[in-house]
Amino acid sequence: MKAVKDIDLNRIKNARDLIKAFDESGGFQAKHVAIGYEILKEMIHDKECVKFMSFTANLISTGFRGVVRELVKRKLVDIIITTNGTLDHDIARTYKDYYHGFFELDDKELKHEGIHRLGNVLVPEDSYGVIIEEKVQEWLKKIYDAGIREISGHELIWKFGEFINDENSILYWAWKNKIPIIVPGFFDGAVGYQIWQFWQDGHKDFKVNLLLDEQLLSDTVWNTKRTGALIIGGGVSKHHTIWWNQFKNGLDYAVYITTAIEEDGSLSGAKTREAISWNKISERGRHITIFGDATIILPIIAKALIEDLDEG
Repeated sequence: MKAVKDIDLNRIKNARDLIKAFDESGGFQAKHVAIGYEILKEMIHDKECVKFMSFTANLISTGFRGVVRELVKRKLVDIIITTNGTLDHDIARTYKDYYHGFFELDDKELKHEGIHRLGNVLVPEDSYGVIIEEKVQEWLKKIYDAGIREISGHELIWKFGEFINDENSILYWAWKNKIPIIVPGFFDGAVGYQIWQFWQDGHKDFKVNLLLDEQLLSDTVWNTKRTGALIIGGGVSKHHTIWWNQFKNGLDYAVYITTAIEEDGSLSGAKTREAISWNKISERGRHITIFGDATIILPIIAKALIEDLDEG
């Protein structure tokens, strides 16, 4: 057996040192964080592995957006699967600010002041719906005037990233590095609504063909040797990632970061081991479920991975 060691704060100089201390401490979720780091490091260095990342959009309303952006900028992921809100928050925050708040604020008062509350993040109305409508309608008109009448979801998102032309944006780097962003619930959000509004307002010949996104996923899983995934949170983005990977006998690497519990039988709370029974994670694959807030956990893991890569 391996002895439990105390964390020596005096020896921790960087994120990798902290991860190593977590590994040696043998304690609870800290140990899971260390295992997750090792799995992701192996996945990143596996040149024959297609790397998926899925996450829920609420995270992009926070500074966590910068962590995702850096992973996309450095091409540490190959395919992103997320929700429409990721498009909303990335576009909105490119042009407007969100603000610090509190979970305990009076929501009736906020409503009368024209402020939305997303947890402890405050989103003024003109920082969300107003700016998204302005930009998306402008971009859709450019696309339509260029003669495009049918386009896949991920290619439309690349167009948005090209129009944004701002290095702070996730969509910009996805376009720049040609990393597909797949949004299964494409119309469930402000950007999706604006696309519908554009179609409804005299552009009935304009089509977003989501079947082409599914074709991309099919071609990927059927033609790759190995796949891995970093899955943050649950919902449709998590399930769509593991759903497609069942067709190649499951993910070879899988790291979940979640605060959902499995006792209610929900997909969001299901741990990696449950996915093995569905053929969505390989029984020979490396996998771990980390229970905790991704806004704390992933920046530590991501920083350690980047330190490792920078050192070569």
